Amino acid sequence: MPHVLSFGEILIRQQSVGDSFFGSQENLLRIYPGGSEANVACSLGQMGTAVQYASAFPTNKLSEEVLSVLNQHQVDTSKCLQIGDRIGSYFLLSANGLTKGEVIYDRKYSSFSQLQAADLDFDKLFEDVDWLHWTALTPALNQEMADVMLLVLQEAKNRGIYISVDLNYRNRLWQYGKSPLEIMPELLAYCQVIMGNIWAANTMAGIPVPESLDRHTAKSDLVEAANSSAAALFAKFPQVEHIANTFRFMDNPTHNLFFGTYHSKTENTVSTTYETNEIIDRIGSGDAFMAGLIHALCMTKDAQEIINIATGAGYEKLFVEGDFGNGKY
Repeated sequence: MPHVLSFGEILIRQQSVGDSFFGSQENLLRIYPGGSEANVACSLGQMGTAVQYASAFPTNKLSEEVLSVLNQHQVDTSKCLQIGDRIGSYFLLSANGLTKGEVIYDRKYSSFSQLQAADLDFDKLFEDVDWLHWTALTPALNQEMADVMLLVLQEAKNRGIYISVDLNYRNRLWQYGKSPLEIMPELLAYCQVIMGNIWAANTMAGIPVPESLDRHTAKSDLVEAANSSAAALFAKFPQVEHIANTFRFMDNPTHNLFFGTYHSKTENTVSTTYETNEIIDRIGSGDAFMAGLIHALCMTKDAQEIINIATGAGYEKLFVEGDFGNGKY
């Protein structure tokens, strides 16, 4: 099994109990460690995949607690740096992501967002690493992080390391004067595995997507669009070998409809459709899908099994409180 390194920003999720921070008589706040790349690492660790996590932490008690939780999820954190003054966070104005409550980011001046190339010892970072995972959240932070991410990818390629990316798109993060299309295509050129959805592929790689597609579009039409999107991505980025898409729709706070597609250069496959009205926590389900995809690609070449594992992992995360998954699929 490959040794996976997940590289990205650690976050603290601060969540109101209701749909308001100050409107509740209880005035309670729950907090959880998270961040997409940490979420992927924790799910991989629970699945039994050897996984390391690299981020940047300030030196304080909160950092120690977060690192301890990561270790409890079978994640090697020995490559995390202790620099800077703060852990980034996000405020979630909804109960466990079960409504479309607003997300407010507080990530500026975080330890990770101020990383510089000089902080990274690439020999140490990539020691015993066969697979690098990153997300589009990192270059969304600022131009300096986009430049650092490019250097990391170039170094990984030079060392023959396999690379996967999640096309996480958060419009509230791209605030430094550059659009994803100005940054992402150059970075995607280093990746063998791309995960996201057809709309993110449009935003970040310029891959066309029909404007008419939505929650009420027939599954067969969505799958056809995914097949077309994957074909265009393979044509634009010849080094890519695997593409996966999630389709997740919600009709009310406890409803979720979930299926996925997987694409190689010779096959297109689709998962069964999962649907539930008993969700506990929607946050991190896409990251669990990503972990399931990596785990599956390390285990099997069977296309249907790959998408079944990835989608199953994403669906199982809906019933786990907090950002981290439990590794089930």
